[in-house]
Amino acid sequence: MLLEQNLITVDMQKHSLTFWWLVECWVSVFNKLIRRYKYLEKGFEDEVKKLLLFLKGFSESERNKLAMLTGVLLANGTLNASILNSLYNENLVKEGVSAAFAVKLFKSWINEKDINAVAASLRKVSMDNRLMELFPANKQSVEHFTKYFTEAGLKELSEYVRNQQTIGARKELQKELQEQMSRGDPFKDIILYVKEEMKKNNIPEPVVIGIVWSSVMSTVEWNKKEELVAEQAIKHLKQYSPLLAAFTTQGQSELTLLLKIQEYCYDNIHFMKAFQKIVVLFYKAEVLSEEPILKWYKDAHVAKGKSVFLEQMKKFVEWLKNAEEESESEAEEGD
Repeated sequence: MLLEQNLITVDMQKHSLTFWWLVECWVSVFNKLIRRYKYLEKGFEDEVKKLLLFLKGFSESERNKLAMLTGVLLANGTLNASILNSLYNENLVKEGVSAAFAVKLFKSWINEKDINAVAASLRKVSMDNRLMELFPANKQSVEHFTKYFTEAGLKELSEYVRNQQTIGARKELQKELQEQMSRGDPFKDIILYVKEEMKKNNIPEPVVIGIVWSSVMSTVEWNKKEELVAEQAIKHLKQYSPLLAAFTTQGQSELTLLLKIQEYCYDNIHFMKAFQKIVVLFYKAEVLSEEPILKWYKDAHVAKGKSVFLEQMKKFVEWLKNAEEESESEAEEGD
């Protein structure tokens, strides 16, 4: 019995090696023909698209072989990733043919290249955000996609799609935030919306505060004169401080905001002298607390404008340290 099983295994391995040898031969033939006769390139892609539309006419074994061959052809550039549009055919999707075919195709493609190369090809033809359409509408969720492709041995593809969805959700959040601010929606409504999006898309607060900061700073036309922009910024940010405070409930969120302010002031030359004033405003408005400010000053700042901003913050940081020491002394005396 054991000998029979071993013989079957060896036979399967031989069959697999033979198939891949044939794939390489076919690919070589297609490449040579298309290189010699460039006009065949478009016609070849059109024929492959037609083949994919009629996958139900093939047996499962034949579909698997076609999927693996297609993956290799995509990997070496013989085919364009736009051919995947054929897999979004309603009947193929509904019967699960598209998803099953995609598993074999992506395994073959990633095996020849890697997930980064695959992602680049998908982005080039705007297919990077459409992979969930391989499933019916009621199953088009990150959770379902991740489970299906991870169980099929394509964890890297699952993680890629999850990341794409997260990026998309963040972009949509920022777009909607800016629209709400431009309409002058009440802060309580904006805060409620953002918190719902955080929960729904699993976006951490330190990421959200960066989005809120960018949105707040993009809602105004800034003065080009350095001596006037600081006053304008303080007035604007004082108005929005309750909104920012709602998303700095964690030390890491406060530190993220400090870094965003530093980068913004460095990248926008008229704000170079406004950094300290903004930080002090946020400290007074309870958007920022002393511990993250002291940590930023000590070792958490970035290189952009470092010497200028540290010098600006020197006196305020000394005041914070003295205030902290006085508080500790009073606490000890009270004990």
